[in-house]
Amino acid sequence: MSLTKLDKASRIAIRDCMGAKRNEKILVVADSVTKNIGYSLYKNALKLGHNTLYVEMKPLNVSGEEPPKEVAKLMQDFDIVLCPTLKSLTHTKARRDASAIGVRVATFPGITESVMIRGMSADYKKISSLSIKLKKILDKGSFVRIVSPAGTDLSFSIKGRNAIASKGLFHQKSDSGNLPTGETFLAPIEGTTNGVLIVDGSMGGFGLIKNADLKIIVKKGYAVKISGGSLAAKLNKLLNKVGRKSRNIAEFGIGTNDKAKLSGILLEDEKVLGTIHIALGNNLSMGGNVDVPLHLDGVVKRPTVIVDSQTIMQDGRLFI
Repeated sequence: MSLTKLDKASRIAIRDCMGAKRNEKILVVADSVTKNIGYSLYKNALKLGHNTLYVEMKPLNVSGEEPPKEVAKLMQDFDIVLCPTLKSLTHTKARRDASAIGVRVATFPGITESVMIRGMSADYKKISSLSIKLKKILDKGSFVRIVSPAGTDLSFSIKGRNAIASKGLFHQKSDSGNLPTGETFLAPIEGTTNGVLIVDGSMGGFGLIKNADLKIIVKKGYAVKISGGSLAAKLNKLLNKVGRKSRNIAEFGIGTNDKAKLSGILLEDEKVLGTIHIALGNNLSMGGNVDVPLHLDGVVKRPTVIVDSQTIMQDGRLFI
């Protein structure tokens, strides 16, 4: 029987991106929304010769919410954990605890078949090279300023923070990240972000920005005012429910995947080459110290990015 496009994408994830060895055990954690992806990963892991377990849970309410404690415990009992889920497990204690003991974890938040097939067809050696080059620049940097045609003018300190290159190759113990992937990101120093952020690409949990851009006023590291029609009202309601820490400017990331396109699925949107994203909420997974059960990214189109005195991106074009 010939392999489907989804089968091929699943095998690339297991064999190439995770570097799975025949004697390694694999856990697949999915939910009722993403079970088609989860079962494809499970089925193909079995066919590749791995001792594999498939677990399906109820969809979580928001990205960053902890999975059931039984799932969190299971995640520590395998060599590789694959998490195709509606809401992201990336920024959870369950994922961090598994990584801390050497488990390799790939998360696929909001994954769909089309995103899986398109995103896994990318050249991950190329993505890895670009992501690592960006990491070296950010690791040496102290100050970032971002501007965009839509009106973004945001600045923050990154001094002393180490960037993470989500390169799509998770072959070493404790490696983790998204699949499909392609980004380099870090946590701005808490309390240093100021200015205006215009989210005109997409917003995590809400999809593509269609009618009115989100305008976020940021002072001393917090989103103090959000405007932009019904989407802003919904976002404010969610943030108010979680509490003040949810408004923390948690992440600055740069997309490095040339196969990704803006689709309304944040997993793909934040990886689009030529965009940057800024997240609100939890930043523990990237070296920060804000612990809150929420992490939402907003994508900015055609950004110009200046690190110290070096312009590394102009109007969405990387100079690397």
